[in-house]
Amino acid sequence: MAIIELEHASKSYKIGEVTTTALNDVSLDIEAGEFTALVGPSGSGKTTLLQLMGCLDRPNRGVVMINGQDVTKLNNNRRADLRRDVIGFIFQFFALVPVLSAYENVELPLLLANVNGSERRTRVLELLDAVGLSDRIHHRPDQMSGGEQQRVAIARALAPRPLMVLADEPTANLDTANGEQAMAIMHRLNQETGTAFIFATHDPRVMKFARRVVELRDGQIVGDRAVNGEG
Repeated sequence: MAIIELEHASKSYKIGEVTTTALNDVSLDIEAGEFTALVGPSGSGKTTLLQLMGCLDRPNRGVVMINGQDVTKLNNNRRADLRRDVIGFIFQFFALVPVLSAYENVELPLLLANVNGSERRTRVLELLDAVGLSDRIHHRPDQMSGGEQQRVAIARALAPRPLMVLADEPTANLDTANGEQAMAIMHRLNQETGTAFIFATHDPRVMKFARRVVELRDGQIVGDRAVNGEG
């Protein structure tokens, strides 16, 4: 079953008198449970594609369907609800709240979703254990390494039990060992939870774990192949 369907989606931006086409007539389906890398050079359109999938932007033309719903027709409040309920995000710069502990950062989306206290505690502790941070739950971001912060971000993304997690260059600010560890954790959690992971990346460490690689160039899909994804 496709959880994301893009049909002839195009996106352009106008800055002054100059119009730049970021995506041009892209059609793509993502199935439940995928572990997919969107790859290509800078300016290829992969981040724009991820933003359309995450309801962070709208196409100028075409349709974006999430879980069977045409999100291009939703108002901003409904799109925000959809992001909260079915989409998790992992960012290049971690985007943790600096004054909150690891526990509180993971708990935050559950508070916003009005999950009750005992359920919140269960999910947060389980996820921090799953990413190997049971001994760091009271540490703030400035008391953790970059790799630890990204693992908190992974736990936070999964806390609402989303259909999919979208990750924009999740290893770009990590050294080799921490990048490999973060990818191994996400690969394992994808298999355990069935949550789809979609990455925008140019990092071979990410591509090594992917089970599908979608290649973009100049705003168009130029390749789409299944790979082993053994990690």
